[in-house]
Amino acid sequence: MTRKAEDTSNTTFYPSFFILIGIPGIEKNYKLISVAFCSSYILSLLGNVFLLAIISASSALHKPMFIFLSLLAPNDALLSTSITPKLLSILWFNDNQIGFDSCLLQMFFIHSFTSIESGLLLGMAFDRYIAICQPLRYDSIMTNSIIIKLAVVLMIRAMVLVGPCIILISTFPAFKTNVVAHSYCEHIAIAKLAAADIRVNSALGLAVAFTILGVDLLFILVSYLAIFHAVFSLPSKDARLKTFNTCIPHMCVFLSFHGLALFTFLSHRYGKGIPPYIHIILADMYLLLPPMLNPFMYGVKTRLIREQVRKVFCKA
Repeated sequence: MTRKAEDTSNTTFYPSFFILIGIPGIEKNYKLISVAFCSSYILSLLGNVFLLAIISASSALHKPMFIFLSLLAPNDALLSTSITPKLLSILWFNDNQIGFDSCLLQMFFIHSFTSIESGLLLGMAFDRYIAICQPLRYDSIMTNSIIIKLAVVLMIRAMVLVGPCIILISTFPAFKTNVVAHSYCEHIAIAKLAAADIRVNSALGLAVAFTILGVDLLFILVSYLAIFHAVFSLPSKDARLKTFNTCIPHMCVFLSFHGLALFTFLSHRYGKGIPPYIHIILADMYLLLPPMLNPFMYGVKTRLIREQVRKVFCKA
């Protein structure tokens, strides 16, 4: 059952739980929206688990690009899991309450997994850049050791960037309300509730967004500019198409993730005339849509994965 915001005789208080408002303004469509979100979540789990199983079982896929995919798949599954169960409980059962510590934990997971996702997409762009622009050095540069080190760096980066945001919120002495104008525990949405100066939180949030969204996207774009230059320098049209096709899955993936992230970021700050439910739905899609699409994009567009999938179904 839904619990109301905590009552207090004071103007500020320290809440034991938060109330997530869900997606206000379209409550009549909750069942329809929940079906879409639930279907997206199920497809995300099944697609990423299947992709991970295919890569793990096939020695032909034990190559740098597919190792990146085997890291991306569990991260996608965990990212969608960090938001969907609670979101569905709001839409299905009107269960808007989330404990204070659970809220901080969800916040940490969501922002950490998005940070890791962005970093993995950058690593995959670098992999394509080396494969196309410096093919003779590919085997010496893109080693398993390098990929493992990158994965460790990305996890450390996520903790270093997201950890201070969580710590700052946990140290706020009081809050003005415990009603969160969002469907999940987003950093700034929670920080705005504090009865304290949140300028540090705002600056830190922008720094994290710039580091993850800005820097990663910048280097991905630079990598693809170099790739396009190399591709269009090839003398044969067939060679250009074949080389370009190897990049299409990753381009679709990073455009869906960073495109939604950028649109959400800009609309939230500058789209003042946009209804709140549009902001919230966009934020939900940013976390749910890419994890669902990624395994299908790679499964459909990557020849080696298609071949391994066919072998699995032929044996069955």
